[in-house]
Amino acid sequence: MKIIPIPAFEDNYIWLICEGRHAAAVDPGEAGPVLDYLERHGLGLVAILNTHHHGDHTGGNEDLLRHTAVPVYGPRHENIPGLTHPVGAGDTVQLPELFANFSVLDVPGHTAGHVAYYGANSLFCGDTLFACGCGKLFEGTPAQMAASLHKFAALPDETRVYCAHEYTLTNIDFAKSVEPANAALLQRETRDRQARQQGLPTLPSTIALEKATNPFLRCDQPAVIEAASRHVGHALNDPVSVFAVLRKWKK
Repeated sequence: MKIIPIPAFEDNYIWLICEGRHAAAVDPGEAGPVLDYLERHGLGLVAILNTHHHGDHTGGNEDLLRHTAVPVYGPRHENIPGLTHPVGAGDTVQLPELFANFSVLDVPGHTAGHVAYYGANSLFCGDTLFACGCGKLFEGTPAQMAASLHKFAALPDETRVYCAHEYTLTNIDFAKSVEPANAALLQRETRDRQARQQGLPTLPSTIALEKATNPFLRCDQPAVIEAASRHVGHALNDPVSVFAVLRKWKK
């Protein structure tokens, strides 16, 4: 199974999960780049997986469906164009053409009904977790987002993280303001800056790398607690409060 990043808009990635002559599209914000890739490589679309309702993740659904009628999986509590299979925590998405199954995780915070898909040692997390960052809280609370990120942190360290935007370098800049002495973060910066200079994606990341470098997954670490407390001007004593300060600080 191959997982292909298809750039869209300014900084989105549409992920194409490919096996043999079949492919599933994750968060197709626009149809054109997906259709072009499918045609060039002789692939047939077998499914669409959406993580949340924002247009830069769902805007291509209907155009893709006009070319091929396929199942559309997405959060059951959100308005997803063309949705045929509403899903939530505990559900499994079975993609037999790809010889793959994905467990659904409820991960509210960025939006109220946001879901993620985990399987084949891969996590498709939409805008909940970013490489070295996390999504804005458009519809959820800090406690919800912190709990969602905790679910990701509990996954195996080797899990590959496929988020939906190339925000990594900006996120690293913020992470350095929180933990300027984090050696793993500085090593990551060197590697990811080289990748971008070569026109390559910084993704996928891994859960292990995120736990070592992403401040939003490190809200229980003394250096992160100290930085957040210093920023807000008083002592913080629980991870959710630390997360809330970091998320507001990041803007």
